[in-house]
Amino acid sequence: MAPRNILPNALKTPVLEKLKKRRIVLASASPRRKEILRTIGIDPDIVPSTFEEDLSPGSFDDIHEYPVATATQKAVEVYEKLVEENPDDAPDLVIAADTVVLTHVQPVASNISYSLLPADRQDLLEKPSTKEDNLRMLMDLNGHVCEVVTGVVVVFPVLQSPGYKIQSIDERTLVHFADSPQHVLEAYAEHGEGVDRAGGFAIQVSLAFFSAGVRMRSAERRVAQGAGSLLIKKIEGDYQNVVGFPAASFYKFLELLVEEDEDFLDV
Repeated sequence: MAPRNILPNALKTPVLEKLKKRRIVLASASPRRKEILRTIGIDPDIVPSTFEEDLSPGSFDDIHEYPVATATQKAVEVYEKLVEENPDDAPDLVIAADTVVLTHVQPVASNISYSLLPADRQDLLEKPSTKEDNLRMLMDLNGHVCEVVTGVVVVFPVLQSPGYKIQSIDERTLVHFADSPQHVLEAYAEHGEGVDRAGGFAIQVSLAFFSAGVRMRSAERRVAQGAGSLLIKKIEGDYQNVVGFPAASFYKFLELLVEEDEDFLDV
């Protein structure tokens, strides 16, 4: 049987070799997440989750658990649906992710790294629903920093009840905003790209997509080139995490599962 969801030009690593002939599903309609997975050789089936993402952030002692919990709901919902619809073609691996943007404590001196600052209360920056709300959010972020957190969850079959196992990671990246003039913030808000985006901004997708042989129509390419890059001074951590999926950490996560979880892809 030919590889189902592993690209022909994928690296010949133990992880990707084990994933060959397996059915891999991404529980998301996000083109960014699919294309990032393609850069590491995985071309998943797309089955978007219908989970309403209505968990309460305030119910978590640690706000970083919130995107992991949401991604868990997405992954389990898709896995159970596919198993029920066609048990003979059940997925071997369902991947789900949820990205949120949080406020972050500010330093008292310019030479202090944000990552070294003590823990403090962090608030969730919701997706702005209007251009006016987007502008307000951008004005709050201007010249400051936020934290992008992506929870990544995988679900795979096991023999024990309930028939699947859940494993997860979260990736955290700090985004430093430039001190942009008011007219730039207004122009970006009016552009509309930040509406319905976590944190109210989007940044440019890595050009690695094109070196990996991914072809995009011109309209798609314009969408991928996030104009929000103009607002950003520096990124501390995984760039692709800000785009929507932490590819490097996810690959290391799969390596760890192959090495240490005896149930992983063995059913």
